[in-house]
Amino acid sequence: MPEEFVVTPWEVRGKVDYDRLIEQFGTQRIDAKLSERIRKHTGELHPLLKRGLYFSHRDLPWILDEYEKGNPFSLYTGRGPSSAMHLGHMIPFYFTAWLQKHFKANVWIQMTDDEKFWFRDFDTLEEATRVGYDNILDIIAAGFDPNRTRIFLDTEYIRKLYPIAVQIAKRITFSTARAVFGFDASNNLGQIFYTALQSVPCFLESIEQGRNVPCLIPCGIDQDPHFRITRDLAESLGFSKPALIHNKMMPGLKGLDSKMSSSAPDTAIFMTDSPEVAIVKIRNAFTGGRATEEEQRRLGANPDICSIFAYYTYLFAPEDRYWGDVETTCRGGQRMCGDCKMELANHVVRFLEEHKTRRERARDQIEKFVVRD
Repeated sequence: MPEEFVVTPWEVRGKVDYDRLIEQFGTQRIDAKLSERIRKHTGELHPLLKRGLYFSHRDLPWILDEYEKGNPFSLYTGRGPSSAMHLGHMIPFYFTAWLQKHFKANVWIQMTDDEKFWFRDFDTLEEATRVGYDNILDIIAAGFDPNRTRIFLDTEYIRKLYPIAVQIAKRITFSTARAVFGFDASNNLGQIFYTALQSVPCFLESIEQGRNVPCLIPCGIDQDPHFRITRDLAESLGFSKPALIHNKMMPGLKGLDSKMSSSAPDTAIFMTDSPEVAIVKIRNAFTGGRATEEEQRRLGANPDICSIFAYYTYLFAPEDRYWGDVETTCRGGQRMCGDCKMELANHVVRFLEEHKTRRERARDQIEKFVVRD
């Protein structure tokens, strides 16, 4: 019997059954009808939407209803700065920047240096903050509009956040936090309090504008538990419930049964990896290939279990025709895994080099994006 999967805001383990997760979390599937509503406003569908990698939502039709009435929505996403960022971390930021461009939305990006100090083995809070600023360079490089984007670190924006967090915290009992997150007597007080702070950015645009502004949160499905609590208390604070759109977690290079993870560096391509390091990781990746070349040419390979094909699907084959050709030639036995890996490596190296250029340019743009008390 396969290992039961685990999905929490701090741990993803095992082969995730996303159909079961929709049932467990009580979210709704993004179907073709809803995708077409999005296309009506954007003129195109992001590949992550077309391929079902953004697959689940809460109240997304309501967000579109409000937009169609002439009520713009804001966007909120964030990053827990525990390490250098890898490709999987970047997925929500690429998608959020795409939404910002097409819906002309204001974006709030929360950098939770406090959370990572409470939950991770940082010796000092200053270290978490330093990593946060390093991550901000990658986030800016994703293509956000500086006139519509505010990025903040919790510890540097706390005077703005804390009065709202206090009101939220009063409405969350420990029994609720324990039931949602599995907290027990071993958790420190910061960990227990933290979800109150992660709720606050849902309401910042409304507070700034002095009226209720709908909020949409693009995030990994693992972050949904935080916002179930937020949605339960939003109306008691006088705000609308935030809506969510969830992505599947990008798998690691060692197989589709695991999420790409900073704690297992060989499973991930980091945005600061050198071309040489990235190529070695890709060469060592798990594929759906056969035992021999003869067998693969005769029977074809299996992209459904292949880490390399997953990379094409998420980021490196944005054009459907090319993506379809990779899959067809893989299944048909015309494509050998070694060649496919090197083809992907070329895409990844070029991608990282372009990102590095944008990242260096971002050093001079930080003050256009970051807000502080």
